[in-house]
Amino acid sequence: MRRVLPPVLFGVLALGLWELFVTLGRVAPFILPAPSAIGAQIVEQRQNIWDSALASGANALTGLIGGTLLAVLAALAASRSRFLGEVSIPFAAVVNALPIIALAPILNNMFESTSSVPRRLVTGIVVFFPVFLNLLRGLREVSPVHQELMRTYAASGWTFARKVRLPGALPHLFTGLRQASSLAVIAAVVAEYFGGLQDGLGARITSAAAFTAYPRAWAFVAGACLLGLTFYLVTLLLERLAMPWKQRLIS
Repeated sequence: MRRVLPPVLFGVLALGLWELFVTLGRVAPFILPAPSAIGAQIVEQRQNIWDSALASGANALTGLIGGTLLAVLAALAASRSRFLGEVSIPFAAVVNALPIIALAPILNNMFESTSSVPRRLVTGIVVFFPVFLNLLRGLREVSPVHQELMRTYAASGWTFARKVRLPGALPHLFTGLRQASSLAVIAAVVAEYFGGLQDGLGARITSAAAFTAYPRAWAFVAGACLLGLTFYLVTLLLERLAMPWKQRLIS
C-alpha cells in the first residue's frame, strides 16, 4: 500500500484539478477536454480502442522483437571485435537520430498502402539503439577474475559467452528493454499518422482530431498510454523471471 497508494492519490488529485480547471476556467474542448468527457468517450469507444490497441500492439511487439534480436546480434559481434565496436556505435547513433516523421512516409511509399511492414520497420529501428548500446556496455564489463578463470578452464568463446558474458550482461539488456518497450509503442503509434491501414491508435487519433472530436481523440491517446504501460510492465515481469537473484538481493 505504501508503494501503490501515493501515486494513485496523486493521479486522482491531478484529474480532479484538471476537471476543475477546465470547468471553472471555461477552457474550450479543442484546447483541453475535461477528464469526464474523455472518460465518457473511453466507455463509448471501448471496443474501438481495444481493436485499435491490438493493431498498434501487434506492430509494436513485432518491431520490438525484431529490433531486439538484431541489436543482440550486433552487440555480440561488436563486443568480440574492436573494429566492429568502433564502427557500430557511430552507426547506431546515426540510426537513432533518424526522425520518425521523416522515416515513416518514406517507408510507406516503399510498400503497399495496406501493409504494416513500414510501421514495424520504424519500430524496430527505434528499438535497436537503446538495446544495442546497453547490451554492448554489459558485454564489455566482464570481471577480470572471471576472464582469467575461464581461461584456466580453456573455455571456448561460446562457453565463455554463455556462462559469463551473457548472464553478466542481463541487467544491461533489461535496462535497454525497459527503454525500448515504451519507445516501441510511441514509434508504432506515431508511424500510423502517415498513412497505411487505418486500424491503429495513431490513425484513430488523427481521424478524430480531423473531425474536431477532441474528447474521442484523447480517449485513443489514453488507450495508447495504457498500451505503453502494459509493454513496460510485461518487461518488468520478464526481468524478474530472468533474474530472480536480483530481487533477492534487493529484498
